[in-house]
Amino acid sequence: MRDEKTMYELFLDIANHDDRILAVYMNGSRTNRNVPKDIFQDYDIVFVVKETRSFIEDKEWIKKFGTVLYMQYPDEHPDASADKENFYGWLMQFDDGNRVDLHVESLIHAKENIKADKLCKILLDKEEVLPEISEATDEDYHIRKPSQQQFSACCNEFWWCTNNLAKGLWREEMPYVQDMANFIVRKELEKMLSWKVGTITNFSVSVGKSAKYLYRWLDREEYQNYLHTYFGGSIDEAWNAIDMMCELFEHTANEVAEKLGYDYDSREAHGARGFLDHVRNLPKDATEIY
Repeated sequence: MRDEKTMYELFLDIANHDDRILAVYMNGSRTNRNVPKDIFQDYDIVFVVKETRSFIEDKEWIKKFGTVLYMQYPDEHPDASADKENFYGWLMQFDDGNRVDLHVESLIHAKENIKADKLCKILLDKEEVLPEISEATDEDYHIRKPSQQQFSACCNEFWWCTNNLAKGLWREEMPYVQDMANFIVRKELEKMLSWKVGTITNFSVSVGKSAKYLYRWLDREEYQNYLHTYFGGSIDEAWNAIDMMCELFEHTANEVAEKLGYDYDSREAHGARGFLDHVRNLPKDATEIY
């Protein structure tokens, strides 16, 4: 597997030998000093170019980067609304294990957008065409302190949507339950756990995509309980996991409310949990809920 030094040298060598390329910058996890390095990190590379069309029409030039196992042209997707004249990309998995997410970008587009992502790092600027940018930082991704209204809305969304989990499990509609649990209810739990991390760190860190770095700040038991909120295809397993979700959410919400001086609606939580418990024990031949 080509190491990081070799890959950077490759990017710069290609850029230096192509007059169409004016500059090179990088963004993503490799510019973020708070992300642990590992063998699966992508290289998110942008070539700032005089024009994009010749790169798009030449199907051979990306072979300069290595032997591609498989790849994706995201801007060729039928539903893409790409501005190919200004920004175009290739996502490439190479046979040595490296992955490169490569884009070509017009100079005017780069000047207008490069400062929007604070995780950018300029690797090469042949003619000093790019604006000066600050040192790469993930501060745009730091947890934001919620208002009382945002806190209450999170709690309400979590508890209200457990109603859908209850009816889905009673009907044994597992695909629906999985979607509701993971794409709706879990997102509110992630939010609440992230706010707890924020209270611990003075809202100065990021917990990463899908809150994948929660383990850094939650204690071992609490994080294991969070992992236990994931479930497979068993109805009983799902009920147990959802019960753990509720337990973890309520405990964390009380903690966050206390630390931020906010009100927490415990009556709402009590009503929702009572409904869940009732439906869990509701016979399959029931003709009424109560």
